[in-house]
Formats: sequence, structure tokens, C-alpha cells
Amino acid sequence: MNEFTIISTSLKDFFTKPIIKIAFYPLIITMIILYMMFFTAADIGINSLENQVVHVETSNTTVDSNGVVNNTESSETYFGQGIIDFLLKYSLTSWLASFLIYTIGSIIVMMFSVFISLLIIGFLTPMILSVIQKRHYPTLEFKGYGSLYSVAYVSIKSILVMILLFIVLIPFYFIPLVNIIAFNLPLYYLFHKLLNFDVISTIMTKEESYYLKAKHSGLFRTRTLLLYFVSMIPFITLFSTVFYIVYLGHGYMSKLEELRANDNYVALNEKTQ
Repeated sequence: MNEFTIISTSLKDFFTKPIIKIAFYPLIITMIILYMMFFTAADIGINSLENQVVHVETSNTTVDSNGVVNNTESSETYFGQGIIDFLLKYSLTSWLASFLIYTIGSIIVMMFSVFISLLIIGFLTPMILSVIQKRHYPTLEFKGYGSLYSVAYVSIKSILVMILLFIVLIPFYFIPLVNIIAFNLPLYYLFHKLLNFDVISTIMTKEESYYLKAKHSGLFRTRTLLLYFVSMIPFITLFSTVFYIVYLGHGYMSKLEELRANDNYVALNEKTQ
């Protein structure tokens, strides 16, 4: 199955009734979690402002009709809610505050939406792949090795590696253009690891996964990189993670069918059993 066929078939499967129904689960759950996180963060931010004090000194110079220059200085102190009122009082500070809030907020929401969606989709992967198997690969037997322990282990390990990458790449964050790659590399690592593990651990044995990774690692890395770029579109990850599983599922199942139909692989597998 070539790449174009895989993409077109995945899109058709995604818009079928069983898959669309599943797609609503990560969307609804992620929205609820982000909603709760937003108001929690907003409450913490407002409470912290209530304990802050800002001193603002202004100077005004005027010239009267007699040519006399008058300088007046004023000092104002803002507390808590008054700080917000001051920021919104002037167009420049209001624009800067709005820009920072929406920009930083959008980045944080995007990161958390990707992360939360990946965790949720892990529980739905067997259900999604089962639908794909019945539609296109009825003779393919699932021999997954995934368990609650392995999922927790891979998830925690991947998150720790991601955090380590964020720390190691700190010097590159200050280099224009390079910082874009440096910032996204740890996120892509987590994205690639979790998505691939969800699919692989559901449909094949460890030995089969090692073989396919060794032979087609570049292909599957390219696919997850493409999906990662798609996930960078704001909020699309809220409902597209199911498509990611469908797409990768087709990719792995087609290769797994070829592998199990290979006479040399079957003979080698029979000897090891």
C-alpha cells in the first residue's frame, strides 16, 4: 500500500460513523480539562496580583502664555486589581498586555492540548485499531504486548527524556530560527514515542516491532513528523488525534501483513518457538 493510498484510506475511515464517535471522546475530555486549567490559572494569577504593588511616577511639562515652563510630577501606587486597571488604561500597555496574554496563553494551551490528547488517545487506541482491522485486515491477528505497566513506564520515561531535552537545549533558545527547532524537538520526541508505542504495543510482538523499526524507522519517523506539523495548527489536535492513530495503524498493519507473509520470517519465527 503506497503512501497516497494510506492517507486517502485513513481519511475515509476517519469520517466513518464508528471513528467519528470515538473522536468526540478526546475532544470533550481535553476541552473540560483545559477549561478547568484555564480558570485555575486565572484564579492563581488574580490572587497573586492582589499582593502586588506597582509605583508609577509621571512628569508633565507645560508652558504658559508668559513663556514660563512649569514641571509637575505625580506619583501613583496601584494595588491588586488596580494594576490591571492601570494596564488597560492606556492603549499601548493594553495592547502589550493583551498580546502577551494571548500569545503565551495560546502556546501553553497548544502544548497542553497536544500532551493531554496523547494521553487520552492511549486508552482509545485498541478500540480504534480494532475498527480498522475489521474493515481492512480481517485476517491479521493482533499480538500486542502492551500492559498498564508498560504504558506507564514508557509514558514516564518519555516525559523525563523530554524534560531533559528541554534543559539540554536551553543555550539554543537564544539563537533565532534555531530556537524554533530546539523548542519543538523535545515535544516532537514525546509525540513520536507515545503515538508509535500506542499502535505498536497493540498489534504486534516486541520482536516484530524491533524488526519493523530497524527496517522502516525513517518512514515512520517521517509520518509522525508530518503529523506533528499538523498538530501545530491551533486546536486541531483536539479532534485529530484519532486520525493519527488511524493513519499510523494503516502504516503498521500493512507492513505487518507483509512481514508475516514473508516465508523467511515465518521460518525463522517457527524455529524460535
